[in-house]
Amino acid sequence: MTTEKNIKDLFNSTAYDRNGDKLGDVKEVYVDDNSGQPTFVEVGHGLFGMGSSLVPMRGHRFEGSNLNLAFSKDRIKDAPDLGKDNVLTPSDQKRIYEHYELSNTQDTERYRRDGRDGLRDDRHRDAGMGAGAGAGAGLTADRDLDRDRDLDRDRTADDAVVRSEERLNVDKERVETGEVRLRKHVVTDTETVEVPVTREEVRIEREPITRDEARHMNTDLGDDEASVTLHEERVNIQKETVPVEKVGLAKDKIRETETHTEELRKEQIETEGVDGLDRHNGRRDDRI
Repeated sequence: MTTEKNIKDLFNSTAYDRNGDKLGDVKEVYVDDNSGQPTFVEVGHGLFGMGSSLVPMRGHRFEGSNLNLAFSKDRIKDAPDLGKDNVLTPSDQKRIYEHYELSNTQDTERYRRDGRDGLRDDRHRDAGMGAGAGAGAGLTADRDLDRDRDLDRDRTADDAVVRSEERLNVDKERVETGEVRLRKHVVTDTETVEVPVTREEVRIEREPITRDEARHMNTDLGDDEASVTLHEERVNIQKETVPVEKVGLAKDKIRETETHTEELRKEQIETEGVDGLDRHNGRRDDRI
């Protein structure tokens, strides 16, 4: 069952890709002049939503405030850049449909505009991309298309000026900030160890001889001698090389937030002689 929604509700929605990954806000809606149905949306993406891409509405679902598009985030980010004009030419539309490889995906969502009774049939012409591709139909960006068309009836080329402003395009690049190396070299330290050692010394012991022992001893006078062998421990020190640890380099990613401030210029529009005079300087200034 087809449910009609309001085109203006798209501007309050958040766009998601087909996998449910968040893209950003809807910046513009392109409406087919024949059918009155939205055919493309411009969605923001990237850092701070500064980037944007045109995405076909074919196969989308609009649920609550979520605009679920039928394409992956990578394909949307790689969409061709068609400049800043609010009108898509047939060649522009053909490039977009070729990028998204559209064939027979159809929309089931239907939209209405405030102040209109019903919807006209979709009269997209075939541009070689499959029926209903829309490459031959005129598409315009619509934030309040009914109001703009009323103004355009009385507008000539000399009655309008283009207001421009500077905007920040933020990008990041990966640069080398330094190099870390590991080297090893030999240093000499002094280490002192205490090793306990033993040695033998001679002491003289005197022991009386009993009568029984004297009967068995030689009592002849003469020279005689006795000897003992002395020992001691001596320390032998040797050195050996052994592995003790492995030292390597590892990298950690540290996430920080940098604040950059830039001065941006923008143009302002002043009108003179509209709805009376300004009481301060004799004119009324309406700044946009």
